[in-house]
Amino acid sequence: MRDLFFILFLAAMFGLGLKRPFILVLVYSYIDIVSPQRLSYFLLNSIPVSLLAFASAVGAWLIFDDKQDCRFSRRQVVMVLLLIYCWYTTTHADFPLAADHKWGWVWKALVFAIFLPLTLRTKLRIEALALVMVLCAGSIIITGGIKTALGGGGYGSLNLMVDNNSGLYEGSIISTVAISIIPLILYLSQHGTIFPPDWRVKLFAYAFCFACLLMPIGTEARTGLVCAAILAGLMWWRTQRRVLYAGLGAFALLCSIPFLPASFTERMNTISAYQADESASTRLQVWKWTLDYVGKNPIGGGFDNYLANSFTYHTVQKSGPADNQRVEHVIVTDKGRAFHSSYFEMLGEQGIPGLFLWLLLNVGTLVQSERLRRRYKDTDRPEFKWVAPFAQAMVQGHIVYLVGSLFVGIAYQPFVFMLIALQIGATTYMRRLRAAESWRPIVPGTAAQAAE
Repeated sequence: MRDLFFILFLAAMFGLGLKRPFILVLVYSYIDIVSPQRLSYFLLNSIPVSLLAFASAVGAWLIFDDKQDCRFSRRQVVMVLLLIYCWYTTTHADFPLAADHKWGWVWKALVFAIFLPLTLRTKLRIEALALVMVLCAGSIIITGGIKTALGGGGYGSLNLMVDNNSGLYEGSIISTVAISIIPLILYLSQHGTIFPPDWRVKLFAYAFCFACLLMPIGTEARTGLVCAAILAGLMWWRTQRRVLYAGLGAFALLCSIPFLPASFTERMNTISAYQADESASTRLQVWKWTLDYVGKNPIGGGFDNYLANSFTYHTVQKSGPADNQRVEHVIVTDKGRAFHSSYFEMLGEQGIPGLFLWLLLNVGTLVQSERLRRRYKDTDRPEFKWVAPFAQAMVQGHIVYLVGSLFVGIAYQPFVFMLIALQIGATTYMRRLRAAESWRPIVPGTAAQAAE
């Protein structure tokens, strides 16, 4: 029955795409985020739905879409360079088979992110993509939030509809993404036009945000807790009632502590006592190994070259009651441990040039979003009132992502590349409007029509 539902749903979406070709872009976004073929028992697994959706989206754009306003941004050029460089390191990878497997999905994420801004020619398309992205992620987040609220959480044990914990279905990744999209959810609930912001939309948005906040609890991902703290600080900085906001936040935190499971508080305590946690100690050793490796191989070792690492380190383990604990120093030997950091992931796999391109892309996105916010934060034109709040949501979400990336290997996460493409589309769209207004007089209603 589940397979039949997915097939009928996708068939309906492809059918709508015949009338409105841009819908095919949204269909591919849905497939790339939710991966319905992984939720299917057998029918969708035998059909290359992702390839069909991508080919349909690109073909419809080439044949039907108006390409007069299409412009390539500098960040798209950076993604092209990153794509070429990743291909080069894959051909010279330390572990060719593992590198080929990872390259098989990384290039698709980069190519779609390069292509996506070319289709975002109107405000309606920008909003539609943002809405589809948060709702697709919400299909995973809301499921996890409900299970967490019912007591079904736990580190490595929260079932997010699939047994394979890759992509957004991995605990630390979904926790980071869930916190980073909260500003975008709030923006859509206040400035959206597809679903006008009435009380029903706002109620759903607040419940959605609550589910996002439950993800670090349900997955017991320490990265999610750090991201939530960063987002709270960013939102506090932007609010005009900082004392009230801080008081309500502190009160909510104090009220929630008694309801947190013991396993969650114990795991969060290891943030400061990293030597007592084998996972945290391993990360430090992997990062040290990566720096040594890049010192000898500055161009990187290709995808999944972490398989070459091997190290020995000491951990501190405590046992016994709290008032009479026994401290024991344990020597641990490990190898083939993942980077657990996007920065070290890029550095180890793509070397110094790859890390530079990746940082240039992300910092450039952050800077352009902030420039867009400042340009329109005081505008008195109703058709542009949405720009500054949208840009602010993108700034806050991207800062959260960059902080979470310190502890999670999501440098190539397709969802994040889509967020970058979304911001590029908004920037180029507003740049086109400014260019059009600079050389021709504005006919009453023209700018408002163009913004739709």
